[in-house]
Amino acid sequence: MGNSGKKHSIYKRTLLIAIPVMIQNLITNFVAMIDNIMVGQIGTEQMSGVAIVNQLLFVFNITIFGAVSGAGIFSAQFFGKKDYKGARDSLRFKILTVSIMSLIGMAIFLLFGDDLIRVYLHDADKGIDLEATFGYAKQYMAVMLFGLFPFAFENAYSSSLREDSNAVVPMTAGIAAVITNTLLNYLLIFGIGPFPTLGVVGAGIATVISRFIQTGIVMVWTHTNAEKLGFVSGLYRTLKIPAELAKRIFVKGLIPLMSNEFLWSASIATLAQCYSLRGIDVVAGQNISNTVVNLFNVMFIAFGSGVSVVIGQLLGASNMEGAKKAAPKLIWCSFLLCVGVGSVMAACSKLFPMIYNTTDDVRALATGFIFISAVTMPLHGMLHCIYFTLRSGGKTLITFLFDSGFSWLISVPTVFCLAHFTSLNVLLIYLICQLLEAVKCFIGYLLIKSGIWLSNIVDENKEVPAI
Repeated sequence: MGNSGKKHSIYKRTLLIAIPVMIQNLITNFVAMIDNIMVGQIGTEQMSGVAIVNQLLFVFNITIFGAVSGAGIFSAQFFGKKDYKGARDSLRFKILTVSIMSLIGMAIFLLFGDDLIRVYLHDADKGIDLEATFGYAKQYMAVMLFGLFPFAFENAYSSSLREDSNAVVPMTAGIAAVITNTLLNYLLIFGIGPFPTLGVVGAGIATVISRFIQTGIVMVWTHTNAEKLGFVSGLYRTLKIPAELAKRIFVKGLIPLMSNEFLWSASIATLAQCYSLRGIDVVAGQNISNTVVNLFNVMFIAFGSGVSVVIGQLLGASNMEGAKKAAPKLIWCSFLLCVGVGSVMAACSKLFPMIYNTTDDVRALATGFIFISAVTMPLHGMLHCIYFTLRSGGKTLITFLFDSGFSWLISVPTVFCLAHFTSLNVLLIYLICQLLEAVKCFIGYLLIKSGIWLSNIVDENKEVPAI
């Protein structure tokens, strides 16, 4: 009975983190789908241009996620041992890092944005104007660059709140942002009432404004509740971080995790570029598919966030036995949840593309991509939890090899060769790429069962000179 109670406690603790994240992501992705449909109503070129820019921004967004995660594995364990000074120093590290990364990201997009957009533009024989698509992409990117800094700061603050088991505030801010985004999209894309008809520029303006609102809510709530939170008081009194801690976060967290997230997201962008060799209609089809798939994926993504916090807190409290028993149970729980959600997505695969104002070819491709993603969702659900479990123990080199290493050594070369040197249908190539994840699943589960990831990485923390 005691063990059963503990097991249920692990599930409950995980879901208490996961459900608010799930609700936030569900609303965000549902609104993203509505936004996507709105842009799709004004033309396939506009939809494709926005999709290309979002694919490029995805690399920046995931790199920021990797940057805050590098310090996050430390903060989760600091919260586990009630060390609020360590958690505060970890948040300072996040803020400094994302500020630098935002400047770098803006410079890259300003200098090389045109060239990056053009690598996705292939095959004008499908009735889609490539130059018009390029023009819309440039317009959208010019506006979206203003949203890089608020996005980065919101991630830094929200990650620390979740690691302290405060997931409701980021969820509330996310809901406010998506409501704002939806309303402004409707008004600015189509020019409703006194508002001008701005098309893709309007979509970009709506997104940027909503990001500022989301960031403002999170930061204001955090600082007005500084006494209750414990780790916020005196956050900006100094930006100094203990040198030993900064070094450990940098070496054990930031470099491998940020590098991993950058390389993994770059591999996703590279795979998308390989698929685009089959025509610009593939870009449009994948855009529809990704929007729908992201809506269903929120379940296992949010569950993975809960797993990372719960396992990290167990490790920080030096409860190695509890963490080792909890990890496989949570991984299989994610698998079973994905079987159910994936089944619903497969049943709906034909319905969503019909909403879009686009060609029959694009709808058929979107349906195929959605169905394949639904069938392979249980694999991705397991992988997500395996990745976060390995990462929570500070085994970032292993996660680097497991995640981006596999993508660049196996997935990208396979798809590159199939796209360039065969005439295989793009849906078959996509299926082969997704099934390769089964190999990762097998390797990852063996690593989890071995216990190699069990580690308390914050006990080494000492009072040392600040940098």
